[in-house]
Amino acid sequence: MGTAKDYKKIQDIVASYSSKLKEFSEETFLLNPPIGGWSYSEVYFHIFDASILSLMEMTNTISGKGERKPTAFIVKVILFFGSLPPGKKYNAPKRLAARLKKVSKTEALALIDQFLLELDMAMKKIENADSTLKTPHPKLGYLNAFQWLRFIRIHLNHHLQQLRRIEQSYQR
Repeated sequence: MGTAKDYKKIQDIVASYSSKLKEFSEETFLLNPPIGGWSYSEVYFHIFDASILSLMEMTNTISGKGERKPTAFIVKVILFFGSLPPGKKYNAPKRLAARLKKVSKTEALALIDQFLLELDMAMKKIENADSTLKTPHPKLGYLNAFQWLRFIRIHLNHHLQQLRRIEQSYQR
């Protein structure tokens, strides 16, 4: 999938997040689900906080910062197939887990808007990115600008599936 397709897919996924956000009452949004784990609020904070941080790394590579490091083969496979390997529980990197907090629906919407604004700005510059310059991801190793964009899409989609699991837990 190319850069333009990744960008369009990210916009579609974010539209799904925005649409789902409207469905929740503020109380349900903040409530920890019956299955345990993160509330809707914490998922929204995590995914858009992490996405904004990923955009910062993507922008760093676009602006010429980074190192010429290899990308691990397994990471190339994940990026190629566009999803994390199934059947495994993934924990947020410690740095991101320490940032986790509950936010209101209004704050979540502001994070979404901030992410989309920063994504649009980065997309205007990505064609100038040097694909050999990479910055470190806390779990996946070194990624270039195009790989960061693909990772953002994969990560957003992964947590959209998490929202579905939370929703199903309320229906049991």
